[in-house]
Amino acid sequence: MKRPALLWQTLALLLLAAPATAAPEAIVAGLSQNRVSITADFDGSEILIYGAVKREAPAPQGPLDVIITVEGPATTLTIRKKDRRAGIWINTEAVHIDAAPSFYAVATTGRLDKILSDTEDLRYRISPTRAVRAIGLSSEAEKPEDFLDALMRIRFDEDRFRLQQGSVQLAEDTLFRADVLLPANLTEGEYKVRILLTRDGKVIDMQDRVVNVRKEGLERFLNTLAHQMPLLYGLLSLALAAIAGWGASVAFSMIRR
Repeated sequence: MKRPALLWQTLALLLLAAPATAAPEAIVAGLSQNRVSITADFDGSEILIYGAVKREAPAPQGPLDVIITVEGPATTLTIRKKDRRAGIWINTEAVHIDAAPSFYAVATTGRLDKILSDTEDLRYRISPTRAVRAIGLSSEAEKPEDFLDALMRIRFDEDRFRLQQGSVQLAEDTLFRADVLLPANLTEGEYKVRILLTRDGKVIDMQDRVVNVRKEGLERFLNTLAHQMPLLYGLLSLALAAIAGWGASVAFSMIRR
């Protein structure tokens, strides 16, 4: 069976199985996969996010839009600023970020600033800048916004942050789908997927999903060994390095003969 036909059949089943809701419009959605395995040849993955809008009455007036976010595990960060003093580059200022997603992608049906009000963005923390939680930056540096801008620039350059405006397909104000690419340098953990419906800049419904990203095979074994038995991991690393060096020396000697 072709993929599009299977997708529409799945959406129809989801709509039939969805419980009745008092909301004028509600999301019924699914993911192509809820688990990603990081193996030796892992070079990234793709998640298909699809769904439909369930209504108990005719659609309200006004354009309907869809916003999808995929957020990786958050970490704390320290951002430092360097200045040249007496011919030497040194750290002069630093700010601490309470929580910054290791990966963050936003996919929308249109321009984010046109389909979402600033108030709703502040409430739901949807835009990449709002997704970063930085409390008390103004007390740590004279221009804290420069540090946040630097973080955004670095994360976008590393392809860890993405803003894919217009990438969500919406058919007849009912069916939607989006493809979100996950990079090869994923952080292990839970990736939160949020699907939001908006009208006139306001969020009218939201649904959450989770994608688990885990190391598998040799990567899982080495990661566990390094964190739970660091002494054994270090000894094995030294042994492998010694064996590799000895093997290279033997091979070189044979070539010279």
